Parts: sequence; C-alpha cells; structure tokens
Amino acid sequence: MNTVAKFGLLVGCLMFAGGTHAVAQEKPPSLAQVVALDECDPATFNAALGADFCKNVALGAFTTFDDLFAEAAAGTPDPKWDFEPDILRIKKGTTVTVVDQGGEPHTFTEVAKFGGGFVEPLNGGEPTVPECAGGFSNVAVAKTRILQGSHVEVTGLSKGEHLFECCIHPWMRMKVEVK
Repeated sequence: MNTVAKFGLLVGCLMFAGGTHAVAQEKPPSLAQVVALDECDPATFNAALGADFCKNVALGAFTTFDDLFAEAAAGTPDPKWDFEPDILRIKKGTTVTVVDQGGEPHTFTEVAKFGGGFVEPLNGGEPTVPECAGGFSNVAVAKTRILQGSHVEVTGLSKGEHLFECCIHPWMRMKVEVK
C-alpha cells in the first residue's frame, strides 16, 4: 500500500473515532418516572366489568368495586388510587414516563383545571372537565390511556405548571413543574 493510501486510511479512521467519541459525549435525554397505583379487588371488579378487567397482583388491602363508588360519592375516594409522586419537578426537555403498576386501566390526561372525569359516579360531585369529556371516544383521552403493566410517555412539556389527572378516577392527580 502506498504512503498516500495509508495516510488516507489513517485520517479516515481518526475521523470515524472522533465522530464516535462526539456521539458518545452527547448528553442522554432526561427521564422522570411516575407510577399509577390502585388496589382494585379482582373478584368484585371482574364480576362487575368482565373477566381479567382487574389484574391486581398486590397482596391484600384491595378496594371492592362497590366501596370504590361509595367512597368517591361520599367525597372520600380511596387514597391508595394515586399517581406517585404528587408533584414532579423537571427540566424542560425531560420525558415523563407514566407506568401503570395498578390492576386496572388509567389515563394520564393533561387538564387546565382539576375536576371530574368521564365516569360520573366517581366524580364526587365535581363536573367533568372538558379534557375528559367523551371518555375513550375522545381521541385525546384515548391517547392518554395506560393499560395494566404498560406505560405512556409525555414529551415536549413547556416551562411552567402542568396538571394531570386520571379521567376515570379523577382524584388521581398530580402537578408537573417544568423549569
């Protein structure tokens, strides 16, 4: 191999190595996790809503189907049905991943103001917020649905305060503060 070809090969290798090093130095995207939790009782929920609706694997402390509706109607919804954390502070550009570790589906829907969801008996007297109206027939709500054991990602949040709630269980609420 002549000297010019060797030099060309050396320059090419150094350029490739430098490019690879530059890519390796790029800052990975930030990620923040939110967990959706519930304690649905498989026996009573599946009897009311169909086989395998509630796939809860928690050990005890279940909420029965009737108790969930009675507590919500009384204005004291089950606190074990929740998003954790309640407040999330992130930098702009962070991806928020919401994981459903409960036994039934939830939504993680951004709302202008907290209020009721699309299952009126669970609203505790609060009117349904516009963002939840129509339930899953509303494509915007359907896109925020999280099935048991799955996740949804929220990207592109602008600086400021963002409110999220479950349009099924509207007391499941959280605030995301973007800096």
